[in-house]
Amino acid sequence: MASDKTSELSVITLGGKGSSLSSSSLYAIATGYASLRLDSSALDRLSSPSSNPASPPVQSQFPIPKTLAPLELRAFLTVLLYKLLRSDHSTLLPIRISEALNKFKNSQLDETLELGSIELSKEEASLVEKLYPSGLFGVSAVLDHESAALSAVSDAVAALSCEAIKADVAAVFNSMDSGDGFSAKEEVGVASDMKVLLNGSKLVGKVEIDSVSKMAKVHGSLREIVKLVHSKTRIELNSKDLGSGSDVRTVLYPLAAAINELGVCSLSRVKANLDSISNEGLRSSLVSLLEGKCASGEGLRNGFKLVLELGFEKEYEKFVHQVNVLLGMVWKIVAWEAMTGFIALEGVEWSEKSGSSVEVNGGVGGGNVKGDKKGEKKKKVLLGKGTSVIVQLIKDRLQGKACDGIEKWVDDLLMFLDPKDREFDSLLKKLKELVETNESRRLPKLPKGTRDFAKEQMTIRKRAFSIIEDVFERHGATALDTPAFELRETLMGKYGEDSKLVYDLADQGGELCSLRYDLTVPFARYVAMNGLTSFKRYQIAKVYRRDNPSKGRYREFYQCDLDIAGQYEKMGPDFEIVKILTELLDELQIGDYEIKLNHRKLLDGMLDICGVPPEKFRTICSSIDKLDKQPFEQIKKEMVEEKGLSVETADEIGTFVKERGQPLELLSKLKQQGSKFLGHNGSVNALNDLEILFKALEVSKCIDKVVFDLSLARGLDYYTGVIFEAVFKGGAQVGSIAAGGRYDNLIGMFGAKQVPAVGVSLGIERVFAIMEQLQKDQSQAPRATKTEVLVSILGDDLTQAAELVSELWNAKVKAEYFVNKRVMKHIDRARESRIPWMVIVGEREMNEGIVVLKDVEAAKEDKIPRSRLVEELKSRLNL
Repeated sequence: MASDKTSELSVITLGGKGSSLSSSSLYAIATGYASLRLDSSALDRLSSPSSNPASPPVQSQFPIPKTLAPLELRAFLTVLLYKLLRSDHSTLLPIRISEALNKFKNSQLDETLELGSIELSKEEASLVEKLYPSGLFGVSAVLDHESAALSAVSDAVAALSCEAIKADVAAVFNSMDSGDGFSAKEEVGVASDMKVLLNGSKLVGKVEIDSVSKMAKVHGSLREIVKLVHSKTRIELNSKDLGSGSDVRTVLYPLAAAINELGVCSLSRVKANLDSISNEGLRSSLVSLLEGKCASGEGLRNGFKLVLELGFEKEYEKFVHQVNVLLGMVWKIVAWEAMTGFIALEGVEWSEKSGSSVEVNGGVGGGNVKGDKKGEKKKKVLLGKGTSVIVQLIKDRLQGKACDGIEKWVDDLLMFLDPKDREFDSLLKKLKELVETNESRRLPKLPKGTRDFAKEQMTIRKRAFSIIEDVFERHGATALDTPAFELRETLMGKYGEDSKLVYDLADQGGELCSLRYDLTVPFARYVAMNGLTSFKRYQIAKVYRRDNPSKGRYREFYQCDLDIAGQYEKMGPDFEIVKILTELLDELQIGDYEIKLNHRKLLDGMLDICGVPPEKFRTICSSIDKLDKQPFEQIKKEMVEEKGLSVETADEIGTFVKERGQPLELLSKLKQQGSKFLGHNGSVNALNDLEILFKALEVSKCIDKVVFDLSLARGLDYYTGVIFEAVFKGGAQVGSIAAGGRYDNLIGMFGAKQVPAVGVSLGIERVFAIMEQLQKDQSQAPRATKTEVLVSILGDDLTQAAELVSELWNAKVKAEYFVNKRVMKHIDRARESRIPWMVIVGEREMNEGIVVLKDVEAAKEDKIPRSRLVEELKSRLNL
């Protein structure tokens, strides 16, 4: 396809070498904004003697799809023409069809084409019959073009509604990419565009509306499906293969569902916009017009239901037509949303222009007209940078029509948002430029798998770190810090199959380095490098993993580790490590949890008993380690098909890994006469170790948190003894929240003598997620600041503020200052930051040598001599 411009219409050429047909060019032809020209090479071929027999016998007249609307029919015929040009048959039909298509103009959209006079030979009739289903993709192309436009327009219109109804858009913005790989791409795109459109708005963020909260999901779903429809339609338009009605149905079913869902949400916002218009007469007029000119919720449901029925009955012509009807209904709903949103925001101003006095939305967009006095300054309302442009576009369209009345506004705006309108492309272009070129769009973004933490989150994290450090130091551990990156050789060969997740740094012409994967290997390196024989240390630091981000799984995250290295009484350090873990999880108050525990030697004994070759122990352990995420049948398939075990061996492993229960009870069962473990020396030693450990945990009153679980494997290569993993049992699905075990050979791998060690690592990021959710569920917003006093200077005297707040700082009082002439600004600042005390100083207080001490929560004020302020505050703060 090629395109050029004439004075009125563009010209689209079909049939040339390498030409293709797009939805946009087909739409231009179908709507009459482009005329059709056949390439000269195609004309030469079509007019050759072989393609134009002298007297073709007349067999039938051209079949006209009776169900299709005129626009749909023209799209249908354009595809049929293009398919005929690409066929190997010689026929003059393309010329006849192009002549018919070129006879009408955009102003004749509702007129039907006269094709009945086109007579077909038997061969042509057969060819048209074969290509007939492919023509339905012409309607698909119309739907592709208009639904893509709807996706862009509906986002902009929804942003208007958010301001008109003062909606809380936090749920929409929360759909921004969190970096955990769990965000839907198109939902993130919607959230990003909404942030651009509403940037700087002072109207949003107050009222929770369901149709706004679902916006990112609903609009994002439409975006995703529109892209799929576009891709499939483009392929079908240009394919030589014959399409079918079922192919069209497969493409358009999900589009119809997405359009319907968008219509439901948009209609809900229309009603919310109407409710926000406080002038009853104006609202009543709009409601009356809405009922006559816009689809109702029931009409939308029936339209979607008919789409489903026609698709099921395989009435494909009626099906594609009804999907287009449904799209038209939703376009009108979105146009109504734009109209009602605009009137809710700007109706006062436009009503003034028309000479009537009405009150709209409590005065938004021009103030309360009924209560305004002549010449009184109206309160300026700040719209978003994007929505203010949209409002201006609507004003420009309605310029000079303020006196025409509401019905004329509605009709004109419905036409303005009609994709067949000549000015629509200009509108769409401006909307796209708005979100693509806005400076907010250029803000940097986070790499996947990483996050920023706001002040409220940092409050929770600091409190958690404080608890963790307190527990660690209670047990005599000292702090250690190591580099964020190590020599690559230090990390390699320590993590089994997970070694592929180590982040390698680019070679800078010196040493080959990698970001640390955990804190355990750097600890072992430190002990070996410094020749230590005993060391109890803790470390809280970030680690890095080249993993696929998912819910609760990040590429950069904190670990909180405590390790005990050295020779001690048998199982002593193992007991203390597990006890420390229970103390941590109890004091962090995250809720119910369990600690799954096993022994690596017992696991190796199990594999040996089942007949697994020793060289496959570690790789089979990696498979078993996935049992908390995948069913055994899937693990069995991996062990047999990928790792070469026999089915019998895999089944026997399955009988062992199903064993789990209360530690001492299951231990007793495994030590009973006849147990297969008793014939294996390594397993017997492991069972004896576990008996000592379980009895110590029992007398320390924490064994009720422990589950003996033979399916626990821990895939890391360096474990040699006890292994354990803590799992949260509450509502949030976060997986493992802590893990650890004994590693007696790791330190010796660095060339030093063997120093046995055992440790625990707390998955603090997942714990944070639980703590944040608990606070959210309890409606407890953490206080982000520790400020106890706000020094409020009524005026603009910085020196007065500096003198007063410095006295408080010198007395170790946590204080902030604020300089502003308006007292309510100070009170709002104190309430928002939840600062308990205010020291208020204005001109009168300065002259009298006093300050006003205000208890913010109790709303009680006392006048205090300026000289006694510090003393009085320290008394009230118990300092």
